[in-house]
Amino acid sequence: MKKYDIIYADTTWSYNYKIAGHSFSLDHEYETQSKQWISQLPVKEIANKDCCLFLWVTSPLLDEGIKVLEDWGFKYKTVAFVWSKYTNKGKLVSNLGRWTMGNVELCILGVKGKPNSWRIDKSIKQLVQAERTIHSRKPNEVRERIVNLLGNRSKIELFAREKVENWDAWGNEVECDIGFEGISQSELENINFELTIAQFAALEPFIV
Repeated sequence: MKKYDIIYADTTWSYNYKIAGHSFSLDHEYETQSKQWISQLPVKEIANKDCCLFLWVTSPLLDEGIKVLEDWGFKYKTVAFVWSKYTNKGKLVSNLGRWTMGNVELCILGVKGKPNSWRIDKSIKQLVQAERTIHSRKPNEVRERIVNLLGNRSKIELFAREKVENWDAWGNEVECDIGFEGISQSELENINFELTIAQFAALEPFIV
């Protein structure tokens, strides 16, 4: 199994909330993965002895994100990036949230081993101000910042939606560079990682 220095992941989390007296779940809108399913992915098998993991989470699921990170064999270090979302008209996206109105999404950093000396650029900023595009795809700028931060090391994107130059990929919408034991190609192809535009517009106010 090929191993990597950098792992970048944007999985789909299962949401089941009750807000303002209304039950709310993403599960009936598109196929999500339970935390147990996500935690059991054999990410440890593709992580080098020294490795950095960047994992996207929404604010309500920060604790679950950290637990998954730990289940994959990493130690939580910090919030590496905070994506402040804007519309295509330059307006700050403000969603209802459960307590305060949500404007951001988080990318947390976990480490395995001792990659501390890898940082080659100390000027990389945490805040990413970028437009929210279709299906809330994450800004390409984040990948670029990771490379600028750590250098052009071996790297893979999990749950990838597109192939990116110099990045390996695993996901149901790309030609995978690796395979995980216990997850067949047919099973992977049956997982829908994305929302339609209409579904996303209706659901995002509750999940950020």
